[in-house]
Amino acid sequence: MNKIVIFASGSGTNAESIIKYFINSSKTKVVSVITNNANAKVIERAKKYQVQTLIFSKSELNDSKLLQKINNFQPDLLVLAGFLLKIPETWVAAFPNKIINIHPALLPKFGGKGMYGMHIHQAVVANKESETGITIHYVNENYDEGAILFQAAVPLAPEDTPEDVAVKIHELEQKHFPLVIDRLLNH
Repeated sequence: MNKIVIFASGSGTNAESIIKYFINSSKTKVVSVITNNANAKVIERAKKYQVQTLIFSKSELNDSKLLQKINNFQPDLLVLAGFLLKIPETWVAAFPNKIINIHPALLPKFGGKGMYGMHIHQAVVANKESETGITIHYVNENYDEGAILFQAAVPLAPEDTPEDVAVKIHELEQKHFPLVIDRLLNH
C-alpha cells in the first residue's frame, strides 16, 4: 500500500481532491494531512474523510521530532498542496524524490520565493501572458526548481482578471494533480 502525506496551509481543495481520488483505492492511501495553520480549512476537509491531521508551528519544521513523526507514517510520497513554507534541506535529503509540489504557473515562469496564489495570477495578468497553467515538480532545496514531472496549460483572454486566472488554474489542479500522483506511485 502506497502511503501519501499531504502538506497544506489553507483551504485544502487540492488535498480533498487527492483524498477523494484515493479513498477507495486498494493501492494508495492518504495517511495524514499536515498543516502549519491551526485555522486552515484543510483540517475540516481531512476530518470529513477520517484522515488523521497534524498541526505544527513554523519553528517545528526544522525540528527533528516533526521529521520523525513524518517518518513514522512510512510515506511513499509527501505531497505539497498549497503548502507555503519552504521544505528544509534535511527533509529533501531524508525523502529523495519523494516530495512533490504543485505550482499554479508554468515554471520556470512565475516561480520562486513569494510567488504563490494570487501573487502569481496578478503577475501573469500584469505580464499579459497568453497562457498559464500548472506545474507538478519534485521539491529540492530551492523554491520551485525541482525536476518537472508534469505541466498543463490553459489559454488566457486579454480581458481575464487574476480571479479568472485563479478559476482556470483551480480546474487544472483538480483535474490533473490526483492523476499525476497516481501515475507516479502506481505505474
